[in-house]
Amino acid sequence: MTTLLDGYREHIVLAHKQPLFLLLVGFITSFVFIRFSVRMIRAQVRWWPGNVTPGGLHIHHMVFGLGFLLVGGIGVFATYGGHPWIDLFGLLFGIGCGLVLDEFALILHLDDVYWSEQGRKSVDAVIFGILFTGLLLVGYVPLGAEPTGETRWGLVTVISVNALAMVVTLLKGKMWTGLLGIMVPGLSWVGAIRLARPSSPWARWRYAGRPRRRARALRRERRLHRRADIARTWLFDLIAGAPDKVSANHPAAHRVAERMAARASAHLDAHAARALARRSARLADRRSAAGGEHPSGSHRTSGANGNGGGAGNGAAYGGPNGYGGPGDQEGPRGGSQRRRRTVRAGRGRTYAVRPTGQPLRPGRHRWLRPRTRRMSR
Repeated sequence: MTTLLDGYREHIVLAHKQPLFLLLVGFITSFVFIRFSVRMIRAQVRWWPGNVTPGGLHIHHMVFGLGFLLVGGIGVFATYGGHPWIDLFGLLFGIGCGLVLDEFALILHLDDVYWSEQGRKSVDAVIFGILFTGLLLVGYVPLGAEPTGETRWGLVTVISVNALAMVVTLLKGKMWTGLLGIMVPGLSWVGAIRLARPSSPWARWRYAGRPRRRARALRRERRLHRRADIARTWLFDLIAGAPDKVSANHPAAHRVAERMAARASAHLDAHAARALARRSARLADRRSAAGGEHPSGSHRTSGANGNGGGAGNGAAYGGPNGYGGPGDQEGPRGGSQRRRRTVRAGRGRTYAVRPTGQPLRPGRHRWLRPRTRRMSR
């Protein structure tokens, strides 16, 4: 006991890390307490107080966590970080972190998913926060090594390589290997070298054109990672409780499916609207070019032709040349630019349509069908 107290005094108190140590203690304590509390409430134990519901309103413990965060954060600035207040406010801030991150999934989904599969994200967030705080408490060097003048740059290099390997490991979908690699450098290096999981961002970026490597990743997923996922699920059930098994006919499942379908249809509708606008703009540009330029390169003039009067064709489109009235001086290029500006602005447009029975225009644009003869009727 004396050795433990001496070590605490040497590595925590004398190193000015007691506020951070108390923050970590409050973090872990509040998470363990609130998980125990919600599991007792879920089991409907009579001797344990239930949810806080004043006036029928269910107040989540995230609200109390925000209160602890505000008191702890503002208190440090109000007391200028002096002792012993910084120790007290560090403990309060850690309690707030545990209460808020325990409902991280609720904040992320904006829905009460505490006892569902999505609620497991809260446990991931809490474990990540605890590991990161523990890293800061140990020091900026993993495993608690103390740098000297000779080994300082070597340790900085090890930390940089370890951070890069941790990022690569997380991108490969190995969450636990990457998080534990913060404290154990070799673990993240192994995770960065091995194959990525098939559903990870790294696999989508790098394995799309490598079918053999993707097949190897799928085989490894079926053989190894499923067992690890079973062990991880068992550990999470032990820590946070098993999620509810929601059937496909449950109203909550219907609500989630309807939200996902609404988002997908909105995205598809917007994509289809943009494609239709681009298609209509291209069609209008072709019509303008075909109506304003003769295959020989000169603009058309109104007059008689083999298919009917040119003046009639122009009149059907608003003027002798088909670009508007007599005051329209922009020509085909000005009309095209105006239509493009309209499409970019997102406004609706209407196009002139040739009436039924109207004869074809006397000329066609040379880019559309330059060598096709028009059959006489």
